[in-house]
Amino acid sequence: MAAISIKNVSKAYRIGAKTEDANLRETIMSALRSPMQRLRKFDENFDESDDTFWALKNVNIEVNRGEVVGLIGRNGAGKSTLLKVLSRITEPTDGEIRMRGRVSSLLEVGTGFHPELTGRENIFLNGAILGMRRGEIKRKFDAIVDFSEVGKFLDTPVKRYSSGMYVRLAFAVAAHLDPEIMIVDEVLAVGDASFQKKCLGKMNDCVKEGRTILFVSHSMEAIAGLCSSVVLMTGGKNSEKLSVEEGVKQYLGMIGDAEDLPIDKKPRTQHRKRDPIFTGLKCRGPDGGKVIKSGDPMTFEIELSDLHEPGDMTVGVALWNEKNQRVALFHSVYHANKTFRGVAGGKKTVTCHVPSLPFTAQGFNVELIVTDGYHELERLERADRIEVLFNDLLGTGKIPNKRQSNVVLPCSWND
Repeated sequence: MAAISIKNVSKAYRIGAKTEDANLRETIMSALRSPMQRLRKFDENFDESDDTFWALKNVNIEVNRGEVVGLIGRNGAGKSTLLKVLSRITEPTDGEIRMRGRVSSLLEVGTGFHPELTGRENIFLNGAILGMRRGEIKRKFDAIVDFSEVGKFLDTPVKRYSSGMYVRLAFAVAAHLDPEIMIVDEVLAVGDASFQKKCLGKMNDCVKEGRTILFVSHSMEAIAGLCSSVVLMTGGKNSEKLSVEEGVKQYLGMIGDAEDLPIDKKPRTQHRKRDPIFTGLKCRGPDGGKVIKSGDPMTFEIELSDLHEPGDMTVGVALWNEKNQRVALFHSVYHANKTFRGVAGGKKTVTCHVPSLPFTAQGFNVELIVTDGYHELERLERADRIEVLFNDLLGTGKIPNKRQSNVVLPCSWND
């Protein structure tokens, strides 16, 4: 018997309409104000409307008990929408879902957290939302705090937490629910490398214990290390179950198709629906182009538009290798303790200069990220591509190849 059964599930949104994914208080108040509205909304003929967007269309997936299935696909393919439907954050427009067993969901950073409450209070609140009894939370409280590594800030309101602290606490609570089914979205990318490893270790423990996991990730390394099969999402529709090797191959071929599009037309992930923020990018090496030699400097000139946020923003540039592994991050705060403000005209150009890229000869995809300190406003995975050529950086006439290492670092040897 399948642990998760998804049959002909579809989800439609009215373009320009208020989002349905409201918080708990908004949902309750809306229901009290307009009790019949939620009963009427599924009577609408979505197929007849030109302003309807189908985030999911006739999705059919079965996940057996103890199976770990990776859900992969480009941004906007419907992965996160499907997980929200499975987690009952939003309702499907059509179709049937059956889940057999206790479910734990970890979707967006801070889902189920109240910003004004402390970390301690939110552990109890979030645990209750996930279905834990108060006594169970008390028994596991110390283990949750220890795993999250936020003990020093336990009595601080979580609105003052960084996104990394948010996700550590959220994952810790969800992981200690002892669920039979885990639904995990791409949230681990927010944490640092050591915490990501810790989370993946915890999920591996869940796999060994026979838990059922549906896992969304853009890291093919994580997918390959954790999953027994994958489902590829495209335009709100799903493939049949594929082997990890075949699914990753199809995914990498698919995301390569968008490389020739202008930057403002490329697929991206946004915190809320808006015009593109990243509208221009120039990657300049010593010769002014995108092809450099190992060890050469590189400058990223980034144009941001639609910038009307009142607070401070951070910008990051990440490089991904051909195995879809993030190998470098250059961040305005981490590297320069610098934030940016929106401007009246809504357009701004910022520059990131990297004095040396000591990579082995290979190609790298350039990813752009902008946040407001609480939310990831926009992520553009494949904004551009740079190529690194061989250079006798070590003065030996040799250099490791990309299978041996991503970077070229000096060292000395003695006998």
